[in-house]
Amino acid sequence: MHIHKEVSEAEIKKTFEFFRGKITQLPPLKSAVKRQLRERNVYYLDILDIQDQDVLFKVGCQAGTYIRKICSDFGKKLGTQSHMQQLIRTKAGPFTQDSWVSLQDLKDAYELYKEGKESQIRKVIQPYENAVAHLPKVYVFDSAVANICHGAEVYVSGVSKFNELASEEQVAIMTLKDELIGLGTSKMSTEEILTLNKGVAVKTAAVFMPIDLYPKIRLC
Repeated sequence: MHIHKEVSEAEIKKTFEFFRGKITQLPPLKSAVKRQLRERNVYYLDILDIQDQDVLFKVGCQAGTYIRKICSDFGKKLGTQSHMQQLIRTKAGPFTQDSWVSLQDLKDAYELYKEGKESQIRKVIQPYENAVAHLPKVYVFDSAVANICHGAEVYVSGVSKFNELASEEQVAIMTLKDELIGLGTSKMSTEEILTLNKGVAVKTAAVFMPIDLYPKIRLC
C-alpha cells in the first residue's frame, strides 16, 4: 500500500486496528458484486515492513473482501489518500502459493501429455477432491448417488457416514470411494442425523459428478 502523505509509523499501526475483525465495506465501482455495504471478517492483518510511505502487510480475510478497498479506506481514515500498489494472493481455501503453476507450466504439461507422458499434467491439474479438503464431508450410499446427481437432496436414509456437523454450514457430498459428488448446506447437526431416521440432511447446492457415472438403482 502506498500512502499519499508522510505519516508516522505509530499512526499507521494505530490506524490498522480499525481494519481487524468485523469491518464494513462498500465494494469498489469496478467490482463483480452489487455495490452495497456489507460486513466482512478480517481474521488477521500484520504489518511486515514500513518504508517511508509504503506499507507491506499480510492479511487473512473472508472471501469477498476487497483489499484495494481496505487500502483506500485506510487513507481516508488518515485524512489523506492511499492505494494498493501490489497484491499477491498466497492462499485461497485449501490452496497455497506452494501449489501455484504458471500458464506456461500448464501448456508444457499438456504438450507432454499429447506425447503420452502423463506425470507432469497430473502434478499441475489437481482432482476436484483437493478443492474441498477443508470442508466437512457427508458420505452417501451408492444407491443415493444417481438421484443426487440429478439434483435431489441428501436424505438421512442415504447417508452412510459424515464428519462432525453443525446445521447450516457448507459441506462436500462424497461417495464411499472418496469421489466428490457436489456441494450442499447441512440442514441437520450431527446429533439430529444420528437420532432422526428421515428428513433432509443436506440441501444440494451444486453437482460436479456426471449424472451417468453411477446408474440409478431400481427397487423391485
